[in-house]
Amino acid sequence: MAFSVYVTRPIPEVGIRILQRSCGAVDVGPADRAQTAEELIAAIRNRDGVLCNVADAIGAEVLEAVAGKCKVFANFGVGVNHIDLAAAERLGIVVTNTPGVLTDATADLTWALMLAAARRLSEGVTLVSSGQWSGWTPTQLLGHDVTGRTLGIVGAGRIGTAVGLRSAGFHMPILYVERRQRDELDRMGGRRVELDDCLAGSHFVTLHVPLTPETHHLIGERELGLMRPDAILINTSRGEVVDERALARALREKRIAAAGLDVFENEPHPLPELLALPNVLCLPHLGSATVATRDRMAEISATDLLRVLNGDAPLHRVAG
Repeated sequence: MAFSVYVTRPIPEVGIRILQRSCGAVDVGPADRAQTAEELIAAIRNRDGVLCNVADAIGAEVLEAVAGKCKVFANFGVGVNHIDLAAAERLGIVVTNTPGVLTDATADLTWALMLAAARRLSEGVTLVSSGQWSGWTPTQLLGHDVTGRTLGIVGAGRIGTAVGLRSAGFHMPILYVERRQRDELDRMGGRRVELDDCLAGSHFVTLHVPLTPETHHLIGERELGLMRPDAILINTSRGEVVDERALARALREKRIAAAGLDVFENEPHPLPELLALPNVLCLPHLGSATVATRDRMAEISATDLLRVLNGDAPLHRVAG
């Protein structure tokens, strides 16, 4: 059957080739922006399947407009908080994602943020590139040690656990927040604790929770007030997990030392107050941005889309 599918933004060519081998029409949306609900509906109304991404808002109105014809939304990414899963279930539309494949890339980037924020690398780069560096001095850009400091992991799933395993070479005690014990972390001496204890006892707090109503603004004014004045907050999960205004105040008032952020509440527009602070390192959502990882994500999402269209069970079903 000559399926018609729509890819909401350009993805690695390996994914497009997989789709083209089995589909009569494969069209790709604009590279430079997310589309509005109206634009999405117009583009996908007569499609058999859609390959979307975390920047697409797939609400009930979009799903209802294409129900009956469109059988599957294959998500290029793990998080699916941008898709109305309840509506997809109700309408019988399958939703898939790409779990596991981006674990190592995101864990590596988390460590890049931790090290860069601790050692004030962005400030150092700015000092040199601006031509204002006058030479080495004993007190210039003093940062924070990493080795031997306590690592707090909020959400010890695949990525959080991978971040913890990487801490072995830095001899870091581990506190982690998770619904159940993680044997891999326990074998390293890690301790499962409540969120408040993790925040109060950690030099580095790294966030790895999905965005749900319960985790929205999980880190706010109260939680930031529990952290050490020399603590560093890292977020590579979802921007809405952190109250950015509260974080900006805590950083400006030096109630915590620094933050490293790869995600933001209102992407692609981080809070201006955060961008103005020297002790914040901001990245443009690079967690899974390696060639091998993005290629694999394209392969998985395209393959699962075709499996659904061909009447087979997808490998990574989330809903429907």
